[in-house]
Amino acid sequence: RLAGLEDEVMRRAVMMRGRMVHAEGATPALQRYGRDDSEVIWSVSRGALNIMLLDAAEAAGARIHFDRRLCEVDFDARRAVLQDKRDAGRTHEVGFRALIGADGVGSALRFEMDRVTPLGVHIEPLDHGYKELEIPPGDDGGFRIEPHALHIWPRGGYMCIALPNAEASFTVTLFLPNFGTPGFDTVPDGAAAEALFAREFPDALPLIPRLVEDYDAHPVGILGTLYLDRWHLGGRAVLLGDAAHAMVPFHGQGMNCAFEDCVALDRHLAQDADLETAFAAYAAERRPDAAAIQAMALENYVEMRDRVDDADYLLQRALSAVLAERQPQRFVSRYAMVSFRRTPYAVAFERGQTIARILTDATKGKATLAEVDIDAAERAVVEGLSPLRD
Repeated sequence: RLAGLEDEVMRRAVMMRGRMVHAEGATPALQRYGRDDSEVIWSVSRGALNIMLLDAAEAAGARIHFDRRLCEVDFDARRAVLQDKRDAGRTHEVGFRALIGADGVGSALRFEMDRVTPLGVHIEPLDHGYKELEIPPGDDGGFRIEPHALHIWPRGGYMCIALPNAEASFTVTLFLPNFGTPGFDTVPDGAAAEALFAREFPDALPLIPRLVEDYDAHPVGILGTLYLDRWHLGGRAVLLGDAAHAMVPFHGQGMNCAFEDCVALDRHLAQDADLETAFAAYAAERRPDAAAIQAMALENYVEMRDRVDDADYLLQRALSAVLAERQPQRFVSRYAMVSFRRTPYAVAFERGQTIARILTDATKGKATLAEVDIDAAERAVVEGLSPLRD
């Protein structure tokens, strides 16, 4: 919105009302994200979004050079060396006032900063990986399955998901342990993957005609979380997005978190001409929120693969709906705070812990909503949660 691209992006977006859960042996069931169609999330092609942002940056006066790799930085002299991969590796030396590293989890700028002053880099790999597949459009050019949902096939320690695209296809992602049964070591090729789908995801198998070919062609993606103690080097360099706080993708907030970084950095640069002060204020503001969404993303993976078809989880969802109706200013689910409001991630994480305790205590030993003391749960909400103000 701040970049003036909201209308263009929304023309390419597909609304998702909730999770369509494909439990084993059951009819797919929709679990709404929010109360109604005013609380939905949107699926948009990352590639298309990148192109729109690049075009907007150029229109605003940015000069964009592709295929140039940062290979050396002299922070004292404020000189950087870049290598042009399209010109026989010819190098270019450029001067700078400050460098902003938005160059991803493998950030070359972060590496150079860390050589000068240790940043406290810690990468926590997830012992699961992923492969991407595709559900193509149907013969009539339309969607093969319900388009307005994130489809999930939860299977305990692993899962498969499908997100709709504007072109009536779905991007399918299979998440498996790196080692195990099943795991990417025991499902090494397309034939083994086809057998896995026939056994564990039988309703998805006929939707993916190129499963064998795509499984063999696509590498196993690596998942992990990046933690840093420092995000900036005085007033000479600063990191944002995945370069500062890469996370697992299970809350769908990695890019949104990076956009929030951009807004915060822009605000602090406008407020203070001293770069070191601005960078320090930006990092102090954003680090707690980044840590919170990193933790929530990891927790969401367990929820998606293990809990969405669990009876206790479904009972807590039902109680959540009642409490949200009774106390709309106090009881706002963690997911709603993250996805539908401007609530800082750190606040959503803290309130989410209180909400989880209330729901767990209220539903302990209960099988149905009729058995729950809803009045007592509401009193716990009033006592434990202040009214939420965005």
